[in-house]
Amino acid sequence: MRYLLLNKPFEVLTQFTDETGRQTLKDYVPVPNVYPVGRLDYDSEGLVLLTDNKQLQHRLSDPKFKVEKTYWVQVEGIPTEEALEHLRSGVTIQGKKTAPAKARLLEDVELWERSKPIRFRANIPTTWVEIKISQGMNRQVRKMTAAVGFPTLRLVRVAIGKLTLGELQPGEYRTLTEEEVKQLHLFAKPKAPYQPPFRKR
Repeated sequence: MRYLLLNKPFEVLTQFTDETGRQTLKDYVPVPNVYPVGRLDYDSEGLVLLTDNKQLQHRLSDPKFKVEKTYWVQVEGIPTEEALEHLRSGVTIQGKKTAPAKARLLEDVELWERSKPIRFRANIPTTWVEIKISQGMNRQVRKMTAAVGFPTLRLVRVAIGKLTLGELQPGEYRTLTEEEVKQLHLFAKPKAPYQPPFRKR
């Protein structure tokens, strides 16, 4: 079995083919028969897990396994504590409330320069926020920050569970260690349904 981590660059599709000629994973991962676990938007960057283990791929992509994903998000403006609390309690998007997220402000974020710079407005500062979620709604993080009044300018996934980007630069990939593969399988174990404690009558 193959297990790979890729740092997906900006404006690369999380798939291996594209009829319109856009860049895909094929341009960066010359390994046959591996497929991405879940998706990362074309205009987002960061960690993508690939494997040829279809059962594991399916389980890790299934929201019921609640694998936490960590994003560093550059937003327009400086989020208030009220906005962060709103993210933490869940945000309503198109009539559906998201599960509570973990959210905190970040300082001194050091990342590679994006291939296309974000749009800067001279009179509006930007802020980096760390957001952790285990759901997988379409463009969820962007919709969440917009809903609380702070649009996303740049989005980088830095971790899936305990797997992190480390020193990987955009376009680079590596094979998981044996210990990391064990961790993956622990994530993907079916969780036992809740059983209330037995009480004698």
